[in-house]
Amino acid sequence: MGHVGLVAGYLLAFSAGVSFVFQQGVNANLRVELGSAWWAGFVSYLGGTAAMLVMALLLRESWPPSELVQRSHWISWSGGIFGAIYIAISILLLPRLGAATVIALLVSGQMIGSLAFDHFGLLGVPIHELTLTRAAGAGLLVLGVIMIGL
Repeated sequence: MGHVGLVAGYLLAFSAGVSFVFQQGVNANLRVELGSAWWAGFVSYLGGTAAMLVMALLLRESWPPSELVQRSHWISWSGGIFGAIYIAISILLLPRLGAATVIALLVSGQMIGSLAFDHFGLLGVPIHELTLTRAAGAGLLVLGVIMIGL
């Protein structure tokens, strides 16, 4: 990946992060408006499902062949469950802790989990060993979370 592609990738990832904060805010608002974190989460996933369906149709993606579906591992189908946990916890905690603290805690959990996935190659993630530099970066992130929560 060239320099321009790398910068574009960084900007896209950054934009996705901002989009996530926006999603958490609107989900928390919907929770209050509907009186239910669970219905707010359902609406969030329904909207996401519709958006993915529209993109698959616009890009003319074909349905996955049944032999590929049958060969897939059961754990590969569980992403929505983990996403639901993520969304539900965010919806429940954002009004109590504030957006900055919740997002900082989520990012810290993602970073620590990512370091473990990278180091051990969990679920087929390419191995990137934990180095002192990577550990220090994660430590600074956790320190940032502590400072944001004060």
